[in-house]
Amino acid sequence: MTTPLPPTEDSEATEHTTAERAAAASRSTWVSVAVNLALTSTQIVAGLLTRSQGLVADGVHSLSDLIADFVVLLANHHSQKDADEDHPYGHHRYETAASLVLGLLLLAVGLGMLWSAAVKLEQPEAIPQVHMAALWVALGALTAKELLFRYMLAVAKRVKSSMLVANAWHARSDAASSLVVGLGIIGNLAGYPILDPIAAAIVGFMVTRMGWEFGWDALHDLMDRAVDDEEVAAIRQTLAETPGIMGVHDIRTRKMGDMVVVDAHIEVDATLTVEAGHDIAVEARRRVMQRHRVLNLMTHVDPWHRPDRDHDKVSPEPAR
Repeated sequence: MTTPLPPTEDSEATEHTTAERAAAASRSTWVSVAVNLALTSTQIVAGLLTRSQGLVADGVHSLSDLIADFVVLLANHHSQKDADEDHPYGHHRYETAASLVLGLLLLAVGLGMLWSAAVKLEQPEAIPQVHMAALWVALGALTAKELLFRYMLAVAKRVKSSMLVANAWHARSDAASSLVVGLGIIGNLAGYPILDPIAAAIVGFMVTRMGWEFGWDALHDLMDRAVDDEEVAAIRQTLAETPGIMGVHDIRTRKMGDMVVVDAHIEVDATLTVEAGHDIAVEARRRVMQRHRVLNLMTHVDPWHRPDRDHDKVSPEPAR
């Protein structure tokens, strides 16, 4: 019988508990709510008063950010629920579902912006000249959004949350859109009114593209997409370094929110007792879950240097 090894310190070990990640997500998202609420009201009102379609479009984009923030808060609350009979692996995929909703929201807002800009561009002679105040509002919004993006991305990386990364880049898309809108307003003020709706169209394209990327990635994660090769290699190495394991094969992974579920076949000395092989598998599971973002590891013990018949084709029994 193998002797269980004491827990080891490892630089790859999870640094933040689920509760800490939830608290960080809540704090950063509420900051985003406050900023986007102020920006939405300011940009839309200023855009209407200064006759800038680009500024109004940017305000609508900020409104979509505000809605997205509440989606993130809702998902963050539900994803922390404990596992139950219907969800034995927990509720981590609420985060993935939230990322999908964010993507669809961005996609809808972007397409709406493109349509509105196209209508304006069909009648360029009807495009009004904007007021100088629109430029100052756009520059202020650009500064606020860029600072918000940097803050949210720093928090997301610190707690390693893909949902918060998605929401941070949502804020960056607003910063980029404010830059484009500012340039469109400058062009309008310089005597080229058509540049304001063109800026709105560019913003619409940027938002549409980002929404497609977020939605597509989240959809793949919901379809049990595996983690990247680098992370699989790291998990394989941890398994291979576990005392008693002679070989590793058939590692399969699937994402569960920001966590990973892993299946692996480990090879041990064929002369060991069942109890000894079980102890090795338990230690392998402990090490992988300690060192990586693995929610659960399911191991299958194979005898070393013996034929692995796990992939033999199984024919159905003939009907009686």
